[in-house]
Amino acid sequence: MSKGRVCLAYSGGLDTSVILKWLVLQGYTVVCYLADVGQADAVDAAAIEKKALLLGAERMIIADLQKVFVEQVVFTAIQCNAIFEDRYLLGTSLARPVIARGQVQVAEQYNCQFLSHGCTGKGNDQVRFELAFKALNPSIQVIAPWRLPEFCNQFHGRQDLLKFATENNIPVESSPKAPWSMDENLVHCSYEAGILEDPDHTPPKELWKMTLDPLDAPDAPTEFNIHFDKGIPVKVVLGGQTTTDSVELFKLLNKIGHDNGVGRIDIVETRLVGIKSRGCYDTPGLTIARLAHLDLEGLVMDAQVRDLRDQFITRAWSRQLYNGMYFSPEREFVENSIVFSQHNVTGEVRMMAYKGSVYVLGRSSDASNLYDEQDASMDSLEGFSPADSTGFIEINALRLKKYGLQKQKDGKPLTQT
Repeated sequence: MSKGRVCLAYSGGLDTSVILKWLVLQGYTVVCYLADVGQADAVDAAAIEKKALLLGAERMIIADLQKVFVEQVVFTAIQCNAIFEDRYLLGTSLARPVIARGQVQVAEQYNCQFLSHGCTGKGNDQVRFELAFKALNPSIQVIAPWRLPEFCNQFHGRQDLLKFATENNIPVESSPKAPWSMDENLVHCSYEAGILEDPDHTPPKELWKMTLDPLDAPDAPTEFNIHFDKGIPVKVVLGGQTTTDSVELFKLLNKIGHDNGVGRIDIVETRLVGIKSRGCYDTPGLTIARLAHLDLEGLVMDAQVRDLRDQFITRAWSRQLYNGMYFSPEREFVENSIVFSQHNVTGEVRMMAYKGSVYVLGRSSDASNLYDEQDASMDSLEGFSPADSTGFIEINALRLKKYGLQKQKDGKPLTQT
């Protein structure tokens, strides 16, 4: 008699294949689920399904969520210029809410009482997935094998997993495992653990999947245009090619970034659980789109709105995604502010990618009257009288005069500091 039905996040790799077989041997009925969020050029659905069924799964569900991922999460990240600790563009974090929601939907469809995943007990993803599960369907229980004593006592590491695979006829790739772990989606590929745990170890050239080495990039730059509507990229023009479909547009930006070595970072970040972690990330398309969006905002966005957004909205939304709080009232609140801030962020940005960097060549917009060439011109006095600046300076200097006088009175004049 089955202990219950489990919906397992299953990739077909060693870890989740062992977990699948282990759950079956424990007496559970297992529904396997894989979300395609662009983690490879193509998900081999037939091979993954065949392996899952061979190992005892009741069924294998593969969902193409690339469009949902781009339109509901990635575009919002671009609108608010999302970034964590001033470096990381949240590639892994962005995909987790979409994957978790899809898994809960499959679990509900097939009457599963349990959800399961292969996240480790030290990482961020266990928190992100399980917080999402609890928000989406609090009644479904979670089986986290890498936090269960009976599982951890049996599997101390990769060799124990391989031994179990051999004993239970689990097919394993014959190619050697890279000495680091990877997580890939349409936005980025992350690399950590293994040889990268030494923060002073230079990543080998062959590590990077989504970007060419800038030293190997073409000697000629790539020029292209990105069109935005309310902060969302809606068209990319490259040579004679125009792309408007959301997923294809993002893939084109990825290709431009890949070919020119754009979007690599190597950082030490602070995980949600408090551990410092070294990670390498290549994020080509999002790096390009974020810079273009930032530049267009400079032309069309009100300075005070932008200041408030930068102080609060960007930081809050980024940390909410990183910390697994996508399905929360605060994320909904912040996202409404993002949408409001983007009303006039419509226009075109001309760009160039070249040997590891991306540059803005120009920008234009008919959506805002904030920039006026006559006002800005050094050769025109229209609309602005330089004489007005005298009063402006005097008003702003009022408190500074008081500050300077107080310093003199205290015997610490500013001229001596």
